[in-house]
Amino acid sequence: MSEDRPTGERHVPVLRDRCVSLLAPAVASAREAGRRPVLVDATLGMGGHAEAMLSEFPTAHLVGIDRDTEALRLAGERLEAFADRTDLVHAIYDEIDDILADLGIPAADGFLFDLGVSSLQLDERERGFAYSYDAPLDMRMDTTRGVTAAEIVNTYSQEELLRIIRSWGEEKFAGRIASAIVAARSEAALETTGQLVTAIRSVVPAAAARTGGHPAKRTFQALRIEVNEELAVLSRAVPEAIDAVRPGGRIVVLSYHSLEDRIVKSAFAAGSRSSAPPGFPVELERHKAYLRSLTRGTEAPTKLEVEENPRAASAKLRAVERIRERPVDRKKN
Repeated sequence: MSEDRPTGERHVPVLRDRCVSLLAPAVASAREAGRRPVLVDATLGMGGHAEAMLSEFPTAHLVGIDRDTEALRLAGERLEAFADRTDLVHAIYDEIDDILADLGIPAADGFLFDLGVSSLQLDERERGFAYSYDAPLDMRMDTTRGVTAAEIVNTYSQEELLRIIRSWGEEKFAGRIASAIVAARSEAALETTGQLVTAIRSVVPAAAARTGGHPAKRTFQALRIEVNEELAVLSRAVPEAIDAVRPGGRIVVLSYHSLEDRIVKSAFAAGSRSSAPPGFPVELERHKAYLRSLTRGTEAPTKLEVEENPRAASAKLRAVERIRERPVDRKKN
């Protein structure tokens, strides 16, 4: 069942004001240099963060990227008043280099990543992202291409299912769940979220569900990550953003589980410290840090924000500033 509420009511941007405030100095730096600021919302969704940025920064141009065609349509409606200052692009966000090149943009002043599944994808029941109601097992963020969750649960070997449920879902009952899926599909193909939830419930102890939330939560996360190659995309996209942001520019990332945050933390940490070998007598220019952390560890939403938007509860924010050109030998070939 599709939502018919206005997009602005359906989507409450996580840590909106904090994200905008972190990007503000980068926008000011661009204006001081006589340039029109360019901001990239790499995960546009329904455009909540984009709307806030365009409203707060009236001279900025925004590039919005999303793989979900329905999200792009809804965001386009929401951002119609800013159409002369936006480029909305149907793409996966690890295509940053090509997108900016196609638009004739040499570098950006700020990037925002709001990772994971969007409000739109959770609310559109037929997309199959949620375990709370029965729907086709799809889980594709881009419904125009790629394999579905149904294809994965019905064709992957038990060993492959075990791997993704354990690795991407961090599920301690991964072995039992993989076995239950294989047993269930031997009787009939698993085609809906309800069928998958039934198979999972049959092997997850009731006590675990009482303390760890819905028994299918981690398996659904694992399947969604596998369907959309989320961690591989993120691993490519963060270094691309670091390369594409100007000195003085900033990158803000909202992640929602430890696997995402680990990738972001690693990329940011690598650029925020000297790469000189231990005991090296002189720190050469190429060894110097090229990023500066703007957050102490991660920042979380306030209690009030979580009350207003429960989906923000697990959010972790990290942000960095590019402080100098990145050495050529650190860039990808």
